[in-house]
Amino acid sequence: MEGGQAHAVSPSGGPAQAAPAPGALSGQEPSSTRHGTSGDASHGDHGATADNGGAQHGGMQHGGAQHGGAANGTAPLTLLVIEDDPAGALTVPELRDATGRQIRVRTARNLTEAERLLTDDVQCVLLDLALRTPGPAATSEGTAAEAEPDDELATLRHVLRLAPRHAVLALTPAEDTERGAEAVRAGAQDYLFRDELDSRLLSRAVRYAVERKRSDRAERRLTESKLRAQENARLERGLLPTPLLEGSSLRFAARYRPGRSRALLGGDFYDTVRTPDGTVHAMIGDVCGHGPDEAALGVELRIAWRALTLAGLCGDRLLSTLQQVLEHERDSDEIFATLCTVDIAPDGRRAGLCLAGHPAPLISRPARSRALVGADGIDGIEGAQAPPVAELLPFENGGPALGLLPNARWPRQQVELGGEWSLMLYTDGLIEGRTGEGRERLGQDGMVDMVRRQLAEGLRGEELLRAAVNEVRDLNGGELTDDVAVLLLDRVA
Repeated sequence: MEGGQAHAVSPSGGPAQAAPAPGALSGQEPSSTRHGTSGDASHGDHGATADNGGAQHGGMQHGGAQHGGAANGTAPLTLLVIEDDPAGALTVPELRDATGRQIRVRTARNLTEAERLLTDDVQCVLLDLALRTPGPAATSEGTAAEAEPDDELATLRHVLRLAPRHAVLALTPAEDTERGAEAVRAGAQDYLFRDELDSRLLSRAVRYAVERKRSDRAERRLTESKLRAQENARLERGLLPTPLLEGSSLRFAARYRPGRSRALLGGDFYDTVRTPDGTVHAMIGDVCGHGPDEAALGVELRIAWRALTLAGLCGDRLLSTLQQVLEHERDSDEIFATLCTVDIAPDGRRAGLCLAGHPAPLISRPARSRALVGADGIDGIEGAQAPPVAELLPFENGGPALGLLPNARWPRQQVELGGEWSLMLYTDGLIEGRTGEGRERLGQDGMVDMVRRQLAEGLRGEELLRAAVNEVRDLNGGELTDDVAVLLLDRVA
């Protein structure tokens, strides 16, 4: 039974010719033809819908054609007519698609039947606007929405909620152009006059409505893609700002590469500022997880860090306050962030280091020249210049990541930098890439060896960062799954 009408079945299994029930539409197919079986139509998976209203159901067929065919134009169109005409005056002629195949027609006498028959192989809905919604109309979210008494389009709005991915045609009384125009403004693809239906006009209207809905969905996806790109740019400006180093002799370089697992930026962020006393503060961090929420949280933490640093906070006080910010702004208690902060003294020879679950920075210094003694016992002959020495700063006294432990503490370690040095801060994306087809990771030791070799080749600043990130990607066999952010500060004596 479909559309509220029963169809007799002949002993051979084919549909017997029988007079339609009152109000039946001509051109309507028996349920055994449309669904392959007699009996109630299957709901299918209402959540899995293709762009044109068709969707695959693991090989299940409706009308002898797989759902997946509707998406590529190989399956015939199916039209669901929603009308309540006891007199049977409404007649739908035989319809053909652009290839000449018959368009299948189903009918529903009320919205309850319509929701049952709105399976995924339906591409278009023809709604008689004379149909009224009895009482509260249940929305697709399962809530009841009371229609206003003078809202003539309440039924249409309800159908649009039931079928957000389907093309909808509105059927209006003769010459009621204004109501038809209102229906299109409300979301219908087009409107037709009830007494002007013919095979050619309706067939063309159905094809046009389906294609227009498909075009609207493609345009909407394009618009959403542009909006995501704009949002990415705004997030990037928030996560990766311009450093505030006016008056400092330190040289700054940074590099960022997004991971391949998403189009949107992740939660990596960094910043560098110089306070009025001449101290240079640098920070790099990483919010766990991926997506716009994590990226937005990274922006908030970076802005909070800059504001607190300029206000004079440092070390444990600063990180404790940042943890409070994270706890108030995160969506879940499972969200945490790692952080590394460095405050470099005005003379540039020493720094304070705080680690909150983050890998320790790498420092490189020039090797000392060696004086050799000649065969005649006269010294002062310079030996060959040794490559710079690269090593990790101490990490034993670090604290936990922000957001993991309440009332945690982050000790500030004093480190000696020397007169000439390069300090590299990085996120874990740089060290978690693979080094081949196996499961072996690069790790911090592998990163140190790689940087030492690149320094020996004479790479510095931007060139060093570019070479490091590219080599890590090449070792991984392609783009890294996680984002990579690297910050480099240089001091030349």
